[in-house]
Amino acid sequence: MSDQLETIEDYYNRLRKNQMKMFDSDDFETGKSHFNISMRKYCSFKSPYNRRDYYKVSFILGKGTFQYGAHKLYVDRPALFFPSPHIPYSWECDGDLQEGYFCLFNQEFFNGNTEFNLFKKTSIFKEWSQPIVFLTDEQAQLANLYFEQMYKLNNSAYAFRCSSIKSHLASILHLALENRVDDINPDELPANVRLYRLFDELLNKQFPLDSPAYPLALKTASDFADHLNVHVNHLNSSVKSVTHLTTTQIIKERMFEESKNLVKYTNWDIAEIGYTLGFEQPSHFNNFFKKHAEVSPLKFKSTV
Repeated sequence: MSDQLETIEDYYNRLRKNQMKMFDSDDFETGKSHFNISMRKYCSFKSPYNRRDYYKVSFILGKGTFQYGAHKLYVDRPALFFPSPHIPYSWECDGDLQEGYFCLFNQEFFNGNTEFNLFKKTSIFKEWSQPIVFLTDEQAQLANLYFEQMYKLNNSAYAFRCSSIKSHLASILHLALENRVDDINPDELPANVRLYRLFDELLNKQFPLDSPAYPLALKTASDFADHLNVHVNHLNSSVKSVTHLTTTQIIKERMFEESKNLVKYTNWDIAEIGYTLGFEQPSHFNNFFKKHAEVSPLKFKSTV
């Protein structure tokens, strides 16, 4: 796996350096929710083989080859491409006829809608899943409609365009899941990826949290290791080898994501939210939230 991590800012800088104008706007502010979309009319070059810190969804009309991790995947008919950000990939065209769309978005955008919580429990964007979903002609027409609407919305002045874009993106993800072929057999995966898959499924199965009466059960790397019957060091090394993040980082990021949803969408008081997430003292939860959000939970609630 490549150790090179490309951020959205890196991506835009690379386009500017190569004088490629793909997007109508490439403004990006670190820490803010971000989405952008472009037509696939500038893809005759070979893209770099990097991991990304952002998500990308492509609707491909054209032929070409993906180098995806250790695999080569050939596309010769309409397809959706949902790569895991942790798996490096590159694309090389086979022929000049390349159409369709692609969109990219960051973690903040993906976390900014409770509807997306469903997809975090599926194989979408996961390291162990097949990243390509081939479409029938009818499905390709539907995918083209969704992308066309997102493209128009992204360049409109409609006050609720962000919400509408997320709905269309969710429809694309549902289309992929409806047409998803069997994912890679767990027995065919390397041992470290198998263990990470079990950890990831166990982590996301706990969310969303429905009631303070049922607080978070697994909160630490040791909790997960015990549940999976492995040594915590083995779990940590497996997770780090796949994601380049520590087990604790992933758990804390998922807890923070859930904390924002609870603050934003429920009428629970701050102490209840903290307790449900496993914080014995409200002050501990306040410190945790402020460290990640740079504002207190109450301040965050008043600004959303």
